Amino acid sequence: MTRPEDLRAAEELGVWAVGFVFASSKRQVSAERAAELGRVLGPFVTRVGVFVDSPPEEVLRVAETARLSAVQLHGNEPPEWAEKLSRWLPVIKAVRLQGPASPDWLDYPADALLVDGPVPGSGKPYDPGWLEPLWQHPRLIIAGGLTPERLPELFRYGCPYAVDVSSGVESAPGVKDAGRMAAFIQAARAACG
Repeated sequence: MTRPEDLRAAEELGVWAVGFVFASSKRQVSAERAAELGRVLGPFVTRVGVFVDSPPEEVLRVAETARLSAVQLHGNEPPEWAEKLSRWLPVIKAVRLQGPASPDWLDYPADALLVDGPVPGSGKPYDPGWLEPLWQHPRLIIAGGLTPERLPELFRYGCPYAVDVSSGVESAPGVKDAGRMAAFIQAARAACG
């Protein structure tokens, strides 16, 4: 999220975490801007930095400046990078779902596993049946093409540890819609409590 008013609305709705994208993206922010935005949030909202193939030293430098609580690795980072980073911060490994999930993803050394769509940030959904091999992960985070309307279909397959949404609650690129955020959170709580 890149607007203070979106962050305040998210916190009021009971959001547990917000993401700051440091990779090349239409949502990219600088570490300094993320720190500034993070000051809008209370201490119990997790600040997650999203990185793509950034070496651990760079991730830690940005994490310190931005005052991150966790990092999400969204590229082809080797397991050794996650192991190094996990000494300092919780690590979320993101994978792109372009067909049925690989059970091998369960072996990546991260604190949580996030499954995204084939084109992250695009809002394009995937077949929820593709997640089948991953439901056993204790901290499975689902992302990719999620909307308040789509959550009931997804949750017929199982209840993940968390859900991650961006474009599915936007009124325009990068602009969160408070009504859609509220509907999303209500749908998630109704399905999985």
